[in-house]
Amino acid sequence: MHISKKSCTFAAYFLFLLIDMKHTKLLMVLATVAMMLTAMSCGHKKDAKVLVLYYSQTSNTEQVAQTIASRLNADIEAIVPVNPYDGDFRATIERCMQEREQGILPEIQPIAANIDAYDVIFLGYPVWFGTYAPPVAAWLNEVDLSGKTIVPFCTFGSGGLDSSTRDLEAKQPNATILLGYGVRAARLAAMPKEVDQFLKAHGFLDGEYTILPDFPEQHAVSEEESAIFDAAVDGYPMLHAKATLVASRAIPDGTEYLFNAVDLPREGAPDLPSREMQVYVTVLDGESPVFTQVVR
Repeated sequence: MHISKKSCTFAAYFLFLLIDMKHTKLLMVLATVAMMLTAMSCGHKKDAKVLVLYYSQTSNTEQVAQTIASRLNADIEAIVPVNPYDGDFRATIERCMQEREQGILPEIQPIAANIDAYDVIFLGYPVWFGTYAPPVAAWLNEVDLSGKTIVPFCTFGSGGLDSSTRDLEAKQPNATILLGYGVRAARLAAMPKEVDQFLKAHGFLDGEYTILPDFPEQHAVSEEESAIFDAAVDGYPMLHAKATLVASRAIPDGTEYLFNAVDLPREGAPDLPSREMQVYVTVLDGESPVFTQVVR
């Protein structure tokens, strides 16, 4: 299903006609609610002053930030640690673990942008330890975003958009936190098209976008569906799981699956507790299955 700005305008006009034709309190209430939902879905944010603020260690998040800023013609700035995380993956993990154990956050350079001048802040980060990276946490400790609209976006190995958004909501309870955008680092090639759809769906850009149908009720996985899951997660060392339930829906040029899965025992750690998770898998026409995110 596609929705455009013209269809939003027509929907609002049709509701006004209904109110004019049927002078009942019930219809007025229903129409008012529908108009509010229409405004929320269509969006009226293009006149807002927008800042894209991000931290990026390996340039992945920077690519997303630059794409968003370019599409919106928005101001853009990076969060820069005084002592950069410039080591390899293992060195970064070890430093983060030490900082977490000591309860400290990295010092960051002052932000040049006047945050008070912006209505909307797109806040970008890589997901580390299930949440936004420490330089973003350090910045959030310095600011009060009350009254601002915050749009999180992130890059990750397997997931973390949901958990990091929850942490952001807890840290800035008086800000409006919108549903964000996340992408696996392994899928950055798909990012520009997805960002375009995301911005249109949130009302930041005009144009048509696709509304996906809800997933139907899940059912036990078949052998074929299990093979799709296994192919999607094959080769990713942090995801060793077995699919149990699945539902699927049609998407442009393919099919998306929502799997429920459980951890399998790991070699060398047989007593590690098994956790449940949801794994989203996309199979585009003529392409191999790929998982897009994991929600634990």
